[in-house]
Amino acid sequence: MAKPKSTTTPGNKVIATVKSVTGNCPWGHEIGDTFAIDFRETAGLCGRLFHDIYPYIVMLEFGGEFPNASGNTATMTVECSDRVNKVTMELHRASE
Repeated sequence: MAKPKSTTTPGNKVIATVKSVTGNCPWGHEIGDTFAIDFRETAGLCGRLFHDIYPYIVMLEFGGEFPNASGNTATMTVECSDRVNKVTMELHRASE
């Protein structure tokens, strides 16, 4: 298997913080869990949830913004696709 040419990732880390859990997350995520993630590093975040939020991670990491009436364009609330054991997280760019 080829090794990455560089271990440094351009762009910003994205911080994901668990805000709520409905039911019982089978991955074990709990309120208050925090992950420093980027487009290559899940940091222990559930793969299913990482897959769902990947486009937002890449966008935040490389300087994109969310349309937001509150003016905080570098933060977004996201949910996993498991409607029975739903995990709600807040994503924000680490440099802000």
